[in-house]
Amino acid sequence: MAGQQQTSPRGTTSLDKTLEKSEQVAADVQRASDNLAVVNTVLEQELPDEVQVGEVALAIEQTSQLEEKLAKSAEKLAEVNAALSEEIEKRLEATAERDESQALAEKLKAKIRAVDAG
Repeated sequence: MAGQQQTSPRGTTSLDKTLEKSEQVAADVQRASDNLAVVNTVLEQELPDEVQVGEVALAIEQTSQLEEKLAKSAEKLAEVNAALSEEIEKRLEATAERDESQALAEKLKAKIRAVDAG
């Protein structure tokens, strides 16, 4: 119908593209966290306790703290992505309902015009 907005298929809206990028970032952050966890575990296990002092101990602690921050960031990103995905679904449903209402209104207008003309 003329002047009526069409519903964009899932995956083509700017929100869908934003969600896709955010999911890629979340995956990258999770991989970085996992890699850092491996590095930290290796450092803790392979370095004798007598070597894990001073700057080495500080580096191991900072690596552990960074691993925790990355893991929390990955969790937050996953939560944001879930909320964004839910919002996209709600908008798609609302748009579909609007389009159905507009189509029904156009049919009713056409029937009224037909009755008035007859």
